[in-house]
Amino acid sequence: MNVLPFIMVLLGAILWGTTGTAQTYLPESVHPMTVGTFRLAGGGLILLIAALSMRQVSFRDWAWGPTIVAAVAMAAFQPFFFGSVRLTGVALGTVTGIGSAPVFAGLLDWVLLKRRPSKKWVAATVLAITGCALLLLTGDDVSVNPAGIALALGAGLTFAIYSMTSKTVLEFSEPSAAVGVIFTISSILLAPVLFIFPLEGVATREGASVILYIAVAATAVAYFLYSSGLKALPASTAVTLALAEPLTAAVLGVLIVGERLGFFAWTGVGLILAGLIVLAVGGKVKSKEEKQIERLRNGIERTKELDRDIRP
Repeated sequence: MNVLPFIMVLLGAILWGTTGTAQTYLPESVHPMTVGTFRLAGGGLILLIAALSMRQVSFRDWAWGPTIVAAVAMAAFQPFFFGSVRLTGVALGTVTGIGSAPVFAGLLDWVLLKRRPSKKWVAATVLAITGCALLLLTGDDVSVNPAGIALALGAGLTFAIYSMTSKTVLEFSEPSAAVGVIFTISSILLAPVLFIFPLEGVATREGASVILYIAVAATAVAYFLYSSGLKALPASTAVTLALAEPLTAAVLGVLIVGERLGFFAWTGVGLILAGLIVLAVGGKVKSKEEKQIERLRNGIERTKELDRDIRP
């Protein structure tokens, strides 16, 4: 089994996990929605320019339907996610939003694509989501706000929709082109945000440096890696692997920000890691349809070999 797609998705999620730590260096006047808008605009333009320079974009044959859905989903993810964080706090908002995404992705896979979740995916997802829940047990008070939880679930759903629809776009285009076009459209949809919240903090040296890092590393590079891996993996699998994001954020919070994790939180870290290992390393269970397709392909290859041997 080719593990490269798993590694690429994990690396992308790890880079996403650095975003929270990076934002701690931003001036307090910079609103999170402003960060979200700039990250999509910067990351999208970087990838779009790269794709155009390599002549990877052909708008004549572009899959515009899935592209628009993916762009709207990614644009909607920003207010859902940041709104949940504001109402419920960073820990609960992040864990609920990112942790619910694999469940939504698995359900969408099952309902829309008629693809039943494998036992391996179920086991890995249960381990990882349980680990995310334990990450909340840091000793701090957690404010459970119903509206905030609803927004967080909206974030999980929109991220799952983005993953599924962008995977369709990736069937017709290269990762840099797909993400570049989708994010550029998303940033246009979010552009009014820049006229609502103050931008003074972004113009400072610290603000510009952090925004640049988030746009380049935590967005352009991260989503290029994620999309490259997503091209070869089911959306539900990629979204579960993306739970490496809260894992990374927790570890960086300890190592760099100076946060402290208790026994249950560290147990949660271990469970998330175990779930990711199960998903990335565990043996692939093939469905009946996959086995039939494989047998058909093998039969075609044997027929071709016999034909070559018979020919004078």
